[in-house]
Amino acid sequence: MTTWILLRGLTRDSHHWGTFAREFERAIGDPVHCIDLPGNGLRCREFSPTTIGGLLADCRTSLAAMPGTYPIRLLALSLGAMVATEWMLRHRAEVASAVLIGTSLRPLARWHQRIRPSALPDVGRLLLCGHTAGRSERSILRLTSRLRRRDDALLADWIEWRVQHPVSRANALRQLLAAQRYDLRGRSPATPVLVLAGAGDDLVDPCCSLRIAEAWGCTAAIHPDAGHDLPLDDPQWTIEQIVAWHRALPAAPTS
Repeated sequence: MTTWILLRGLTRDSHHWGTFAREFERAIGDPVHCIDLPGNGLRCREFSPTTIGGLLADCRTSLAAMPGTYPIRLLALSLGAMVATEWMLRHRAEVASAVLIGTSLRPLARWHQRIRPSALPDVGRLLLCGHTAGRSERSILRLTSRLRRRDDALLADWIEWRVQHPVSRANALRQLLAAQRYDLRGRSPATPVLVLAGAGDDLVDPCCSLRIAEAWGCTAAIHPDAGHDLPLDDPQWTIEQIVAWHRALPAAPTS
């Protein structure tokens, strides 16, 4: 058995996986562990690094207290998928496989594909203007979901969590800076990778995921209706895609 490490995106944390992590653990049959990036969730009082390398170093420190964990498998969304990519590139022996969801990587996609121009006003207001927890979470739900954006119970849960664990604008900007400056610089991982995206993604053009798959020669699947947050919009489809792909992989070596 290998441990799956789950990583979320910009200003999001373990809480935003909802029931997905438990459902995925049951389906995959391996241990699942969620890591919060510094500045998010229970770590909201910490400073976020301004580079993907800095975020990666923090993740590896978090795993240092879990002896025997490596090699791991990564399931990562958006900004978290950039961290997962750098993990595969810098520490190949530590990662047996990775699933990247709704992400984009420079130079494989252009700026207007990495963040849709139609999303810029909402993103700008979220990062630069002071909003109540309610307005912020409502905007995030609208940007990241297609199939659950009218889920009032979900929105109420997110608002309550944000009130209790506020992400500062400074940390949000640091995370955005880390994402925007990250560059593959001609590198590609040798690790098995599955790339997933939603055709209804209002934040990142799903062509970014297809470009990754084409450049790396890896498997990709696009959900016909879901938005940016695939595990939220259609957890069953997401899990089915990962489990089917995972079962076709050779067994990972143990540490």
